[in-house]
Amino acid sequence: MTGRLTGFIGEILQRRLAARWRRASLVAERANLATLRAMRASGRQLRAEIDVALGVVERRLAHAGGQPARILRRAGMDWVWRPDLWSGPVRPSGLAPAPRHATLSRDCKFYHDCALGQIALRQVANDRPGDLNPHGYVTEVFEFAGSFLSLVIDLPDDGMKGLCARHVLRLETVFEAERPMKVYARLNLRHGPNTAQITRELNQGGTPAEVEFDLAYADVPSDQMDRAWIDLFFEDPAMNRIVLRDLTVMRMIRAEY
Repeated sequence: MTGRLTGFIGEILQRRLAARWRRASLVAERANLATLRAMRASGRQLRAEIDVALGVVERRLAHAGGQPARILRRAGMDWVWRPDLWSGPVRPSGLAPAPRHATLSRDCKFYHDCALGQIALRQVANDRPGDLNPHGYVTEVFEFAGSFLSLVIDLPDDGMKGLCARHVLRLETVFEAERPMKVYARLNLRHGPNTAQITRELNQGGTPAEVEFDLAYADVPSDQMDRAWIDLFFEDPAMNRIVLRDLTVMRMIRAEY
C-alpha cells in the first residue's frame, strides 16, 4: 500500500512539474529580462539534476540485466574508478571540429592548440566480446599543426581520501591507434598554490596499456593534497585514429620490504 501511495504521489508531482514548465514556455514570450534569467537558472539546475539521474539509469541499462560495467581488480587495490566518458553516454556524443578546449564529461576535458579545425571527437559503443564497459572514445586527427593534443582526467574526491606517499596510482587503458604513436601520462598533485608532477610514458607492451605513478617520488605532504588530475599527451597525432576503448584509474598500497 505504501509503495502504491508513494508512486501515486510521485506521478502527481511529475505532472505538476511538467505543467509548470509548459506554462513557463508561454510566460517566457513576454517576460522581462530579470524573469528570463531566473527561469534560465532554475531550468538549468533542474536539467543538471535530471542529467545526473539519467546518466546512472543509462549506465545500468547499457549492460544486460541492468548490471553495472565491470572493472578488473588488482592485488593490493584499495580504490578503483572508471570516468564517465567510458561508463555511460555523454552529451554531446561527438564534436567536429573539436574546439581548443572541450568539456567531454564531468571528469574529462580535451585540449589542443591546432588552428586547422581537422580534429573530430566522438563516443562509440563497445560491442566486442570481452568488453567490460559500454563505451569507448575516439579521436580522429587529420592535418595537425599544433604543439600538443591532450586529454585531462580529474580524479574524484573519493580517490583523494587517504591518498598518501605509500600509494601507487595506476592508469590502465585499452588503447588502439591506426599507426604507432607515443602517449605520455602526467600526474598532477595540487597542494595549496603548488603542483607536483610525475610524467611517465604509457607502456603499450600489453593489453591493457598501463602507466604507474609512485607517490613516494611526488614530495607532497599527504594532508595538503587538495586536487589530482592526469594529463594524457598524444605525440605526433596527425593522420591518426586514436581509440580509448576503456580507461580506469586504481590506487594500490606499495609493497614494503
